[in-house]
Amino acid sequence: MGFDPGSPHQALDALSVGLHRKRVNWVLDADICGFFDNMDHEWLLKFLEHRIADERILRLIQKWLRAGASEDGEWSETKIGTPQGAVTFNRCWRTCICTMSSICGLKSGARKVATGDMIVVRFADDLVAGFQHRADAERFLRAFEERLATFGLAIHPEKTRLIEFGRYAAADRKRRGEGKPEAFAFLGFTHYCGANSKGYFAVRRKTAAKKLRAKLLSIKQELRRRMHEPVPGVGKWLKQVVTGYFQYHAVPGNSGTLSRFRDRLCRLWRQVLRRRSQRRRPGWEQLRPLFEIWIPRPRVLHPYPSERFYVLHPK
Repeated sequence: MGFDPGSPHQALDALSVGLHRKRVNWVLDADICGFFDNMDHEWLLKFLEHRIADERILRLIQKWLRAGASEDGEWSETKIGTPQGAVTFNRCWRTCICTMSSICGLKSGARKVATGDMIVVRFADDLVAGFQHRADAERFLRAFEERLATFGLAIHPEKTRLIEFGRYAAADRKRRGEGKPEAFAFLGFTHYCGANSKGYFAVRRKTAAKKLRAKLLSIKQELRRRMHEPVPGVGKWLKQVVTGYFQYHAVPGNSGTLSRFRDRLCRLWRQVLRRRSQRRRPGWEQLRPLFEIWIPRPRVLHPYPSERFYVLHPK
């Protein structure tokens, strides 16, 4: 089972469905080291030529690639790598990466080395592959590393892991006297083995702790910068930030993490509001109505992965 997603949530749905439907016992959480920083321009253009026939567009992209970068007032030529966040490259990168997956033999290569069930889910430079047999996963990793080296790329050694994961992982590890199955992160969520209300295996997801801390830190810094701005203006900004955050992270099973996120955010804003004046420091009773107005409470905004996946992929 392979998947070329159009959005992060489509990739997350495909991963969840694949882990439930296929006999996956091992998960390879792979990360390409500095994908956007190390992409060779010549290979990039070759990839794009598979999808773009207009030579004028290709020449324009080539000029963008060679435009260089300015840092601290000094211009430098860019011979490798591309600006990941540049709006101009968003569509080009989707085309390039999808083509690269085919040329690198990502799916066909996985099928060649697999003797049992397998899944491959990729979004941008993040990749998760699941295998029924550990030997298949190890062969795939070696083959993928060799293929990437052809294009001047490499697997990140510290961010790439092979872990025991799946419907039998907990029981197998318990029988061997080992701990709970390891979890892995993909597209901002930590995935771990769990069970549903009937006791059957289920893939659980929650916002990755690293991503949660980073978001709270950025909000804390901005709240300090806005300390003396009018409260309604700060509240309106916070509401927009929290609403956008929930729109991505409010998946089934993640409500507890989002509630903790909201509680910590309320505490951060309380600290800032109490520092605005040395004489009058509002307490929780005074601030709770303000928080209810401006900081939304979390609610599930996404369907269960299988529901959306089967609507988009009925076959």
